[in-house]
Amino acid sequence: MNDQLKDLTAKVASGLMTRREFVGRAAALGVTAAVANSMLAGRAQADAHEAPKRGGMMRIGSSGGESTNSQDPALVASEAPLNNIRTWGELLVEVDSKGMIENRMAESVEASADAKTWVFKIRKGIPFSNGKDMTPDDVLKTMQRHTNEESKSGALGIMQGISEMKVDGDNFIVELETANADLPYLMADYHLMIQPGGGMDDPGAAIGTGAYTVEIDEPGVRHAFKRRDDYWDADNRGFADEIEQLILNDATARTAALQSGQVHIINRIDPKVASLLDRAPNLRVESVAGRGHYVFIAHVDTAPFDNNDVMLALKYAINREEMVDKILRGYGSVGNDFPINASYPLFDDSIPQREHSIEKAKEHYQKSGHDGSPIILRVADGAFPGAVDAAALFQESAKAAGIPLEIKREPNDGYWSEVWNVQPFCASYWGGRPVQDQMYTTAYLSSADWNDTRWKRPEFDTMLNEAKAELDGAKRTAIYSKMAQMLREEGGVILPMFNDFVAGVSNDIGGWTNDPNGPVMNNLSHVKCWLKNA
Repeated sequence: MNDQLKDLTAKVASGLMTRREFVGRAAALGVTAAVANSMLAGRAQADAHEAPKRGGMMRIGSSGGESTNSQDPALVASEAPLNNIRTWGELLVEVDSKGMIENRMAESVEASADAKTWVFKIRKGIPFSNGKDMTPDDVLKTMQRHTNEESKSGALGIMQGISEMKVDGDNFIVELETANADLPYLMADYHLMIQPGGGMDDPGAAIGTGAYTVEIDEPGVRHAFKRRDDYWDADNRGFADEIEQLILNDATARTAALQSGQVHIINRIDPKVASLLDRAPNLRVESVAGRGHYVFIAHVDTAPFDNNDVMLALKYAINREEMVDKILRGYGSVGNDFPINASYPLFDDSIPQREHSIEKAKEHYQKSGHDGSPIILRVADGAFPGAVDAAALFQESAKAAGIPLEIKREPNDGYWSEVWNVQPFCASYWGGRPVQDQMYTTAYLSSADWNDTRWKRPEFDTMLNEAKAELDGAKRTAIYSKMAQMLREEGGVILPMFNDFVAGVSNDIGGWTNDPNGPVMNNLSHVKCWLKNA
């Protein structure tokens, strides 16, 4: 039987048999579905350890691209531009698929005993794509740019606990106002791509230490890249000769491009078609649970969302289980109106789950004294897979509670620049962050540029700073629990579901490993994978 199963897994890998067919054939041999799926996962892991092949052009189809996109890392807010900067740029450190820190531009990282002084030893001899070697001064200037409010950086919030940054020989040194054992995770924020001179003169020049250079830059249409001959880590990344990213915001168009062989990888597969797509020959669906979440966000400094009873009415009106069933089709789990789930360390699972309750929704809506005028929720297909359908479900359940929720559909192009973080109530998504401190600091700290609910509470900020400095795990968990409950009861985020990251991958792609840190291998699939038939 073992030989038969090996033959079947080989057929799946070569595209001669679908996963569903494999599970059925394995069942006939007395193997349970759980064991069969684990065998496929093992096979995929083995594929990831095959010797990489060089050459060819890898094409990816991505949502989240707009005509207004820039190559400036500070401004990246959606997946397509994030794929771009991952192609030509690199960070001090990254977080790997197991949640551990991986050194990149930093050769080593050390902290003082009180976790207030951090020393990043910078690698020597790493060339930028303009031919100049990257230096500790480039690192310093990069970080200085992202501490400047004029940069509009998405990393602004996480940089504000730093009291001093300096260079000493080969070292980049960070002094913190309060201790923070998670600082390396903050330095892994994708906005902090190291640029020559910090990118101060031309932040969108796309010059970095990554494996590729930009050849074509047509925002909202396509982006093309060519492999560098002088890339410093060529044994581990940058296997394709060329990479092309096609902007395909429409989910149907992305799926069709993968099925036709026009692209090798697509992001954000709509869960309602995932099981059907997984039966198609020569490709597979890869999914991984993580910290990503789909949300409806309201500005709590703007009427009527500054009335907490309006917010509670909306939170109780939404049917989370229905959304997970109908929108995610099992590729996710229910949310609880704060952005942390069991994927995070120090998660408090004793916080009660908010239940769908028309009675409580009615009670809070009547208590709010709202005048009955339409509450406008803006949404687009590109906000998250199934966002328009999710908004329609929300509207129906709100209607049952007497809440006049009105849906306004917006175009995909311009959504992330003109609707998200601009309009007072809209659909959105977050990929999550490796640790709670980074998630809260990026999106809920009063001074964060990406505080997209306008949540500004001095007591919340105080607790966040206390948690940074607390090295006792139990005490830190208790602080984070209080923060979560405060946000759950008073915040502007309506979080019905945590989503799995679901991607479509051609069987011609080698080296794939699922990464819970973000979609398509934390947006590094095109850099880390290779073409088997190159």
